[in-house]
Amino acid sequence: MKDIDPAKDGDPAIVAIERAMVAIRRSQSRRALNRFAARAGGPTVDPTLFGVLDAIEARDGEATVGEVATALGVDQPRASRLVARAVADGLLERRADQHDARRIQLHLTPTARTALNRAHANRQAIFAETTADWPDRERAEFARLLTRFVTDFEAITGNP
Repeated sequence: MKDIDPAKDGDPAIVAIERAMVAIRRSQSRRALNRFAARAGGPTVDPTLFGVLDAIEARDGEATVGEVATALGVDQPRASRLVARAVADGLLERRADQHDARRIQLHLTPTARTALNRAHANRQAIFAETTADWPDRERAEFARLLTRFVTDFEAITGNP
């Protein structure tokens, strides 16, 4: 990784990106999105469990506790506690791996899929409204650059 000091290097674009990312993170917090889902009449999920569901959904609806821990950037005991709560809330099911019965796979339940689908629809509605006045080419370019940014960011930081 390159040694970059935006304050010293004076790159206003990097400073602007950092500020924008902080603002996005605040506005996209699980709690903020859950409040929006509640106002929209959708099912709400404990915000601390929503990350677990997102992590499993990103793996095609199946993951181990270890994979959830890695995705969330937490230790295995913390991930185990979150998974146990999600199972108790009827959001996840534990199933033996078909290839290795000693390994347990976590699967999203229909309740979890409904909550995730509603969350996606709510977020997409917000994004559509936010970019409604943008020309199609700008919206497509923003999507391309943001996706590239996330991919490169994950490669550099090692955070999926």
